[in-house]
Amino acid sequence: MPGPLEGIRIVEVAGIGPGPFAAMMLADAGADVVRVDRAPAVTGSLRPGVARLDFMNRGRRSVAVDLKHPEGVGTVLRLVEAADGLLEGFRPGVAERLGIGPESCLARNPRLVYGRMTGWGQEGPLANTAGHDIDYIAVSGALHAVGRAGEAPVPPLNLVGDFGGGGLLLAYGMACALLEAARSGKGQVVDAAMVDGAAALTTFIYGLRAMGLWVDERGSNLLDTGAHFYEVYETADAKHIAVGAIEPQFYSELVRLSGVDPGKLPAQMDRSRWEEGKKALAEVFLAKTRDEWCTIFDGSDACVAPVLSFAEANQHPHNVARSTFVEVDGQIQPGPAPRFSRTPGAVRRPPPEPGEHTDEVLADWGISGDEITAMRASGAIA
Repeated sequence: MPGPLEGIRIVEVAGIGPGPFAAMMLADAGADVVRVDRAPAVTGSLRPGVARLDFMNRGRRSVAVDLKHPEGVGTVLRLVEAADGLLEGFRPGVAERLGIGPESCLARNPRLVYGRMTGWGQEGPLANTAGHDIDYIAVSGALHAVGRAGEAPVPPLNLVGDFGGGGLLLAYGMACALLEAARSGKGQVVDAAMVDGAAALTTFIYGLRAMGLWVDERGSNLLDTGAHFYEVYETADAKHIAVGAIEPQFYSELVRLSGVDPGKLPAQMDRSRWEEGKKALAEVFLAKTRDEWCTIFDGSDACVAPVLSFAEANQHPHNVARSTFVEVDGQIQPGPAPRFSRTPGAVRRPPPEPGEHTDEVLADWGISGDEITAMRASGAIA
């Protein structure tokens, strides 16, 4: 069954992290995404079969092109002529030097949506400097808020910069620009920067600050482990339970079902005594195992959930019921999201080996067999 982006063609210039994640999102939604891998990757250093385990590359085909070869650049531009969009994750100016920058591509295809994924964006004092997720979320302000009182900030894996503020922002930008291009017949450049995206993700917190409900002291607020009713507690089996009982009625359920002595708890919103509430709940949760607590809170509105490992999450009954995780070629991985009622997303193929579909894709996208043979003989493709 076709996804909502069925018929959309995207060229993805191979990169790492957020760019491939954006391409995965588009491919899961039905777009025909062709990944342009570097020619040396065909005989690169990856162990045999490892490419098949790079789940973010799922759902697309791969062509291997030498981007330093004039005819290799010409091959990419030929693909651009038949494409609706292109994704690249080079530092500013690199795509232009290679000959596949926005000006060159839009000259070939004025309807093209050209997506750019960087950490710092296309301009600004840091635009040409190296960085990683931790740096972008640091400058955005997001990292400062993550962690416990009196302790250093804790990087939330690379979820906020690379994927939430990066890949998802680029996928959203591409979808918006593709929709507009269908109306106007004109393409444009989408400048997605992880620092911008990470900042955008903190909009709610900025609203709380404006209302006087958030202070810039880590671990002291409603959602940053400051509150005893929004916290992670250890259980008797050295596992953990997550508590998020913010609303008064949910907090009442937490108190009732946990069996904590209400006399040991402060008034829910008495910020000055939240630490007392933590100590009381910590003592109670240590009395039973995680699974025993899950049984107690099952079906309630106490907003309590088990903290599951990656190995456990796919087995949780709710995730099983929704097929939140899928199995592709025997490998468990997160499934496509969000859900579409009429044109569902799907993992349409496993991650490709570099260059696996070179001849197939070039032929599908309008390049003749003789031209493909000549490209290979010249070393432009692999």
